[in-house]
Amino acid sequence: MGKKRKQRRQPHGSAWHWKQTDCWYYTQPGTKKRVALFDEDGQRIRGKDNQEAAELALAREKLSWEENSLGTSAGGGEWLVARVCSEYIQYCERGLSKGAISKSHRDNSVNWLNDLCAYCGALPVAHLKKGHIQQWLESHTNWRSSETHRGVIAIVLAAFNRAEEMYGVVNPLKGLKKPRPKPRLHSFGAEDEKALYGATEPRFGNFLFAAIHTGLRPFCELAKITADQVEESQRGMMWRVFSTKTKKTRKIPVRSEVAELTRKLMKTAPRGSGIPLFRNTRGKPWKRMTGVVRFLALKKKLGWEKDPVKTHYSCYTCRHTFAHRMLSGYWTDGVGCSIETLAELIGDTPKVAFDHYGREWGQHYQDPLWTAIGVGGNSSTGFSGPQVQPKATKGAGQKSKKVSVARKRPGTKKLARPRGRSSR
Repeated sequence: MGKKRKQRRQPHGSAWHWKQTDCWYYTQPGTKKRVALFDEDGQRIRGKDNQEAAELALAREKLSWEENSLGTSAGGGEWLVARVCSEYIQYCERGLSKGAISKSHRDNSVNWLNDLCAYCGALPVAHLKKGHIQQWLESHTNWRSSETHRGVIAIVLAAFNRAEEMYGVVNPLKGLKKPRPKPRLHSFGAEDEKALYGATEPRFGNFLFAAIHTGLRPFCELAKITADQVEESQRGMMWRVFSTKTKKTRKIPVRSEVAELTRKLMKTAPRGSGIPLFRNTRGKPWKRMTGVVRFLALKKKLGWEKDPVKTHYSCYTCRHTFAHRMLSGYWTDGVGCSIETLAELIGDTPKVAFDHYGREWGQHYQDPLWTAIGVGGNSSTGFSGPQVQPKATKGAGQKSKKVSVARKRPGTKKLARPRGRSSR
């Protein structure tokens, strides 16, 4: 007799409480995806005792199911691409005022979503296809970098995902793939670093020096460092770094030359003043725009624009240089650090650090590969190739048992061979 099929506790389309998140959800008939329920203020309904509020929110959702399939809202108005973009831009404005969203994300969202509205803003959401987004990207010949395409697609998907989450509008762009990220393979050499310091004024030179020797994100981390974030200990100086990108704070040690520069800069930006340590010639913090313009002028002055490799250098190359030097043991006599250590220093996850830097520059990843094919080995022993073990010689009167040992199986008994002629 077959096993009796377990019945579902509630049919699809009913409100149910998930203990893990303490929130209420529903599963629309014909799908397997759980959808969170929100109250009239846009907040998730929490608490197992709020079943009545969850049922009321579900009733509002059911009224919009039929309209959402046609790209309309529960209020009866048709959702256009421009409306989705407008809702997300307003969300970014509110997030920026609360400090939950960075200014760069808000600016990119405004620029790219307004550009999308100029291309197909009057198109109903139900008629939007992935091909429209692809054609829109290809129409911008100056968007040549795959990283630019990744950023644009990420913001467009965020806008439509939020419209689906908050208003129940079906997202027509689900499954739109972003270009694969490319590893960061550009870093300054010692001569390049020396040329940078010699071609720029001291303030920007100090900024680049600190970026190369700490690996901080130039404008959302390093440019915001103040004396209040500097701590002295018996082992040396440490910085408490807050990233507006990840919304996390980490505590990192800095090298002695960076500590010496920091103490010098703290004389003009003491504790409690709130003045950033690294400022431009006008005494203001370094902004992304001013830093990029200054570095472009440096490349032109040094003639790097004509070099096929150096033309890709930017302020962010300082961060890549730090990662390259840490993994290659530039400051530690050739002993590179691990991916986990690098990720903690630069404020990335180990996966992101490995994808961007470890696969190309990580000793802990490459050494086992060389050892596996007999070429690597421990550099301290001078091992440079495969070693061949000499064959053992047989003594006088010693019989070889190679065949019998190879054929012997554990747990088997040797059967006696009949002496007579076998009958066939």
